[in-house]
Amino acid sequence: MWKERIIRGDLFNSCVVPFSLKSLNIGLPIFNPMKNTEILTCFQCGTCHASCPSGKYTSLNIRKIVRDSVKKDVSEEPELWMCTTCYNCQERCPRGIKVTDAVLTLRSEAVQKGKILPAHRKVCNFLIKTGQSIPLDDKHLDIRKQLKLRTDLASWNKARKEVKVLLRSTGFDELVKR
Repeated sequence: MWKERIIRGDLFNSCVVPFSLKSLNIGLPIFNPMKNTEILTCFQCGTCHASCPSGKYTSLNIRKIVRDSVKKDVSEEPELWMCTTCYNCQERCPRGIKVTDAVLTLRSEAVQKGKILPAHRKVCNFLIKTGQSIPLDDKHLDIRKQLKLRTDLASWNKARKEVKVLLRSTGFDELVKR
């Protein structure tokens, strides 16, 4: 399963594509999911915003992102990156609008355009460099030991190489450079 990635073409359909297709230079189109008719069924009830944990502590208003994305490009909006993708909004939407999936697709479009917040770019670069998204400190090493997970350098080096191959093969490293 790690050899596949999900390509979200719109709010209604997803397909799994082997990442080896990238080596064939087949360009996969990115569609703006918020332009679909499904999003037009939103009647602005506010359920998504009320159930959003990020919205309680940040300026994220998922309803505004949804509304604005129908009319304009929201890839420059910092709020787009404040979503934790917890799916609360999507699970509670009375219309069944796939809000979180749409946010993920909008983020993908933003990255394709080279727009990514500096903090996210930093995490991405750390992942490319080390194979981890965050540094492991002593506390987390102890937790790994308690769970009987490997902590030896040899296994990490092997895993790091595998992660780098995966990131390169999917074009992730090139997206982060933009």
